[in-house]
Amino acid sequence: MTDANRSNRWSRRTLAAHAMGAIDPTTKGVVAPIHVATTFLRDPDNQYSSGFVYGRPDNQTVRETEAVLAMLEEAEAAMLFSSGMAAATSVFMALAPGDHVVAPTVMYWALRNWLMTYAKDWGLVVELVDTSDIEAVRKAIVPGRTKLVWLETPSNPLWSIADIRAIADMAHAAGARLGVDSTVATPVFTRPLTLGADIVMHAATKALNGHSDVVAGVLATARKDAAWDRIATLRKNFGAILGPFEAFLLLRGLRTLDLRVRAASRNAAELAERLSNHRHVAAVLYPGLPHHPGHDVAARQMEGGFSHMLSIRVRGGEASAVATAAGVQLWKRATSLGGVESLIEHRASIEGPGTPCPVDLLRLSAGIEDVEDLFADLDQALARAHG
Repeated sequence: MTDANRSNRWSRRTLAAHAMGAIDPTTKGVVAPIHVATTFLRDPDNQYSSGFVYGRPDNQTVRETEAVLAMLEEAEAAMLFSSGMAAATSVFMALAPGDHVVAPTVMYWALRNWLMTYAKDWGLVVELVDTSDIEAVRKAIVPGRTKLVWLETPSNPLWSIADIRAIADMAHAAGARLGVDSTVATPVFTRPLTLGADIVMHAATKALNGHSDVVAGVLATARKDAAWDRIATLRKNFGAILGPFEAFLLLRGLRTLDLRVRAASRNAAELAERLSNHRHVAAVLYPGLPHHPGHDVAARQMEGGFSHMLSIRVRGGEASAVATAAGVQLWKRATSLGGVESLIEHRASIEGPGTPCPVDLLRLSAGIEDVEDLFADLDQALARAHG
């Protein structure tokens, strides 16, 4: 059976579990080796018939991991970067001076901060809007001038939902491209390229790797075009490629992606339901809840789950929220998300002045532990914080 026939027959989950059938050609090991060489032999005629010249722009282990990521996103190609920020900012830096960009008011704080402080140095004009509001996005897009609309859905840390298909149509009608940060949804639940997006980004540090031991980013594209070539040139020139060992660890994580993400998302859904009725919780932000304002859109574009992330707003304000985080025993007080362990964080104090994050909010990244243990730990911490 050919590789093409296997790809048509087997699911993305199966292909990821097998790393698309990668086998060590020398030993026949079912785990492919790590290729760490930084330079490669020329042929006698001075050519590189292997396709490899130097380690900064290319690497075989990186290529193998990119192939799995492209398959998962139903993309024409994928590109690995040294971090999620390196991946995301490359999309913006590939634009031309004077280009207008529309991005979310609430989004990953580091990228929001970069857009507000450094994007102007590249000559970009950035406009932040509530991307869960279709009409607000429509008004912000300027035909012929807007070159990129950037979404994050669900958006960190309020978990609002943007309608990818509707906004893709608006962006394309105006001559703009649509980029989507799908870090939280993961390709298990949402594949933005199939909904009309041009490019999708992940902080692969999070759920794609899933073990809190790799910093990485990825872009996947609907088509290899001039814009994709500019991004590839930026990665090469800035030396932003992911290292081979990190790519190997990421590939290892991708093999269990489906199992991990679904287990963590079931925990998040259960916690969201229980915490919605908790006496010390003022609100639960989770798109899987029927009363969430983005629930209907999320149900259309998220297949089989609503992610492992939720936030709670604690009664009693900032002091009670901080005390709750201080009182947990099983949950880990740490930045990041998407690992097998559950994390809790008071986001406003992390983001600092100018954050759109409420001071009474705790961000929760559900892991794969027993949900009864996770709830019991939060319950006792909330009770202690309220005396």
